[in-house]
Amino acid sequence: MGDESRVIRWSLGIGLGLFGVVVFAKSFDLITVAVIAGLLGLLALGFAGYGALDQAAERANLRRRAAKVQREREQGR
Repeated sequence: MGDESRVIRWSLGIGLGLFGVVVFAKSFDLITVAVIAGLLGLLALGFAGYGALDQAAERANLRRRAAKVQREREQGR
């Protein structure tokens, strides 16, 4: 899980950095650069969001399975 978290953090950082480039490029009227950086930034942030949701779903599934095992143990006693 450590590698996935690292990739998510990198994607989030790159996405936010690219949005900083968008603001900088827009201030100098470099619209083409702003559009390209914006699209790449959205892609990076989307990837980070998908990874975070996937990790959250995986953790919820593990908690659900652990609760099921706990209930089965309590019923077996």
